[in-house]
Amino acid sequence: MICFNCGEEIGRAGTCPHCGTDLHIVQRAVQVANVYYNDGLQKAQVRNLSGAIISLKACLKINKYHIDARNLLGLIYYEIGEAVDALSEWVISKSYQPIDNVASTYLDAVQSNPSQLNTINQTIKKYNQALVYCKQNSRDLAIIQLKKVLTLNPKLVKGHQLLALLYIQDGRLEQAKKELRAAGKIDTDNTRTLRYLKEVNALIREHNPNKKKSMSDDLISYQSGNETIIMPKRFKETSIGSTILAIGIGLAVGIAVTAFLVVPNVRKRAQNAANQKLIEVSDSLATAQQNITDLENQIEELQQDVADAQELSERGDERIATYEQMIQAYSLYMSGEVIEAGKLLAELDSSNLSQDSRDIYDELNAQLNEQYYAELYDAGCQSYYANDYAAAVDNLLPVVTADEDYDGGNAAYYLALSYRGLEDMESALPYFEYVIEKYPGSQRAQAAEGYLQE
Repeated sequence: MICFNCGEEIGRAGTCPHCGTDLHIVQRAVQVANVYYNDGLQKAQVRNLSGAIISLKACLKINKYHIDARNLLGLIYYEIGEAVDALSEWVISKSYQPIDNVASTYLDAVQSNPSQLNTINQTIKKYNQALVYCKQNSRDLAIIQLKKVLTLNPKLVKGHQLLALLYIQDGRLEQAKKELRAAGKIDTDNTRTLRYLKEVNALIREHNPNKKKSMSDDLISYQSGNETIIMPKRFKETSIGSTILAIGIGLAVGIAVTAFLVVPNVRKRAQNAANQKLIEVSDSLATAQQNITDLENQIEELQQDVADAQELSERGDERIATYEQMIQAYSLYMSGEVIEAGKLLAELDSSNLSQDSRDIYDELNAQLNEQYYAELYDAGCQSYYANDYAAAVDNLLPVVTADEDYDGGNAAYYLALSYRGLEDMESALPYFEYVIEKYPGSQRAQAAEGYLQE
């Protein structure tokens, strides 16, 4: 024994000869730990594994350095399918005693087998997934998952218990009993297994009560001299009544055979023939329906072809008109008639042009727009000052529509004045408001406010 105070070897002495520490309590604790270890060892030998776990945990609680108890606990965990707990115990044991420790052999045996490690990993994942299914009340999925777990690890006691519990909830008592017996073969005195098994047996007796049939119901007795003869009941003699009864029973049996064997066969043959005829008629109808569907599809395709041809013809006329319109606009632009060219180009539908023609259109439109709007603006102002308010609106409206802030808002202001000249204050209102909001404090804004007050 080693002194916990100075770490020196002291043998069996009650007091440390090196530091003088009283070790009687420590020795007593070691003895109690050994008692728990021996109890756990005895229980493990008779496969009372759950009881052995309790004893070994008590031993380690008192003396955590008890290497034999920790190694045995790991073996028991491994035996009941708890491989992770077993590895944990062996790792702790090896950390306490790195040299000459059988735990190293156990760890090497497990860790050197990748397939076994993968099996342990898959078992944990599938068992946890089964628990998730149980919490979601998906018992069918949980049962399937637990069957996979037990295929990988048949000794997992808690897997058998959980599967049995699911079977009990589904009313499959015999299967639950089978799983509990399998768990009992691994751990004979597991309290949970025994409790579940007791409940299953009670439910089985409740659903299928055992009714013991009295032998006296099937026996008759009579006196022969000094002896009492006991024998099974039967007809003592053949009589007219018994003959009639036998004939009746025979007729009943014949009628039953006819009703349950002959008639169903005749009905079945007739039903099969009718079903076959129905299938043939259904096939004929399906073929006819398919032909009708094919013809309808052909008609729709032809109608679509006609519509496409008409659309192509109309689209061709539209494209020709669009090209002519663009050529005319270009001719007007080159002749200096910018306003007419701009109006014509604005009305042109560029979607009818090819990509190359659309590029020419975009270039022409870019060159024309600036000059077009400038001349429209000048013409609009001239028309306003000439009191030709309708012409002013026609010229200024496209400019303001394209750029409401054209010439610093003057275009919008003159457009509003032109509408006012036409006594159309409803149309003038938004443009006066725009000038007031956009250019507050300017003379135009002040004039606009005055016009709005009028």
